[in-house]
Amino acid sequence: MVNGLHLYSAFYPALTEPKALHTAISHSPIHTILGGEIHSLKYFYTAASNVPNFPEFVVVGLVDEVQVEHCDSNTRRFVPRQDWMNNVTEEDSEYWDRNTERLLEAQQTFKGNIEILKQRLNQTGGVHIFQNMYGCEWDDETDEVNGYYQFGYDGEDFISFDLKTETWIAPVQQAVPTKHKWDNDKVLVAYRKQYLTQICPYWLKKYVKFGRSSLMRKDLPSVSLLQKTPSSPLTCHATGFYPDRADLFWKKDEEELHEDVVRGEILPNHDGSFQMSADLDVSGLKDEDWGRYSCVFHLAGGQEVSKRLDKRDIRTNWKTNDGAAAGGVVVALLLLTGCIIGLIVYLKKRRQGKVETLLSSSGSLMCVC
Repeated sequence: MVNGLHLYSAFYPALTEPKALHTAISHSPIHTILGGEIHSLKYFYTAASNVPNFPEFVVVGLVDEVQVEHCDSNTRRFVPRQDWMNNVTEEDSEYWDRNTERLLEAQQTFKGNIEILKQRLNQTGGVHIFQNMYGCEWDDETDEVNGYYQFGYDGEDFISFDLKTETWIAPVQQAVPTKHKWDNDKVLVAYRKQYLTQICPYWLKKYVKFGRSSLMRKDLPSVSLLQKTPSSPLTCHATGFYPDRADLFWKKDEEELHEDVVRGEILPNHDGSFQMSADLDVSGLKDEDWGRYSCVFHLAGGQEVSKRLDKRDIRTNWKTNDGAAAGGVVVALLLLTGCIIGLIVYLKKRRQGKVETLLSSSGSLMCVC
């Protein structure tokens, strides 16, 4: 690691023998039909430098946006986050122990990577984040798969793999030498393609089969009306829904509103469910018109929850309708979510263009020389 950046680029969650892995993929009996759903497997590595109250290294695995695996530099153990993930040990009794060792090795590599990138970018001290994301999606109706593999540094893309062209994309000048080196490594390119198109989907199908009853459930949320101050926008907050394929919007009478409305992102809760919010500017709203407005939550599949705008239902920061202090309801909710998610969403911006920050599953070191 003297002359170049080493990236712990892959981490297969279970199988280690190439022949066994090849056989498993070629003769996979998993053909689970779940009714036209698109499933995803994502892994995130996050290495942090000088970030207060946050581990130096965190690894998170997600299936259909639900956290199923976790490891960090404080606990030093790779553990399941869902009970059904323990089914992996039926086929691989050393799954958790072996992968714990791999991730502890990756921690040291990522820690060194931050120092190397600081040198490349002429940085000294300060807070820095280095992340690796990879994963795949699988359409259980068409059997179509897609994969993505990216690295990011301090909230910006560093380098990513283009599966269609089988080349690396360097959005910053400092990553160009890495791109050339990796593009010329044809074995590495072929391996990366195999992982994204075969190995990752294989494990995704397995995990979906293990957690089918949980992953295929449909839960409606509780919907609340929140407001910080009398002059603040009115927030419609929906929490506890599953899956994350949902929409939340304001409407007047029967017409959906677009002006004076700000929609928030869908965020995960600690229990695997999700939350989201939509703000409505009520500064110019007449008292007699309040009853014409409503907040509507729509879950994929057609289920809905509608809440009509009523001043008596609004929870506020100055008081509730029974006179008790609400204590910063909106802020508290968002801060709680932020603590749970931590820096995992630090780079979660969009699939194309910006790093979404996932974990990796292969087992080799890559030098960005």
